[in-house]
Amino acid sequence: MTTVLITHPAFLNHDTGEHHPERPDRMRAIDKALSADTFAELFHREAPLRDDDKTYIELTHGPQHLANVTAAIENMASGHRQVDSDTVASPGSWEAARRGVGAGLDAVDLVMTGKVTNAFCQVRPPGHHAESNRAMGFCFFNNIAIAAHYAREKYGAERVAVVDFDVHHGNGTQEIFWSDKDLFYGSTHQMPLYPGTGALRETGVGNIFNAPLRSGDGREPFEEAFRQRILAPLHNFSPDVVLISAGFDAHHRDPLAGLELVEDDFQWATEALADVARRHSKGRIVSMLEGGYDLKGLALSAAAHVKALLDADA
Repeated sequence: MTTVLITHPAFLNHDTGEHHPERPDRMRAIDKALSADTFAELFHREAPLRDDDKTYIELTHGPQHLANVTAAIENMASGHRQVDSDTVASPGSWEAARRGVGAGLDAVDLVMTGKVTNAFCQVRPPGHHAESNRAMGFCFFNNIAIAAHYAREKYGAERVAVVDFDVHHGNGTQEIFWSDKDLFYGSTHQMPLYPGTGALRETGVGNIFNAPLRSGDGREPFEEAFRQRILAPLHNFSPDVVLISAGFDAHHRDPLAGLELVEDDFQWATEALADVARRHSKGRIVSMLEGGYDLKGLALSAAAHVKALLDADA
């Protein structure tokens, strides 16, 4: 078995306009980093357009949200459209958004059937801010939540966990998981910061585990919060599969936030989650790209993350 990288050139065609931080160059930066000899053993696969993706989008978001996004972006001919204050669509956005969902579904198929040990989905637009009935924060569909529901619906996974180390709290994933005790959501993130959610008191039905950090926090506060607030309850939850919202904007170079992590911190977190997966989930991990807006910081961090996934498979 191996680690699979799932991506597609169509992600470059989601054009957010000049000066938008969530830009196509993010894909190019990761492509270059993962072209190094270190990653020669990665299995490459194209993110698909699937016939069943809308079924699972509706399972997570409901038919009205799918209809709203479809009406807003499916048939764009030119230009840009503001879907919310910072979520921008272009003619290439519909295919990119659907392939992002398809990447997560494909990764779950490969991991749950044992064809690969783990997967990294290099996709855009990101997903973790999209709520059940609202596109926001650069996100149209919540890719990771859709993948979680798919793992349960298609493969009978009884307990599915999402761990999110993006610097911004994944309000959408939290909202979608809020009342479901068999879906775990754990997040480290900076507070106060967009979107304003993620306080310790937000616990759902005992399945939500937030670990807010302060601007300027670096390795030691991050590791302590990750161990105590994420890993300890995650072991108790004993997931059948571990999903990761892999945002790299907690890197100290990132322009949108103020945490002081370096790429080694993301490698450490990935290794810790791989240990959970080995103990409880037969090693099964599906990771999906979220944020990360400094190109160098993103490239270094994504490379460290994927290297840890490869090493977990060794």
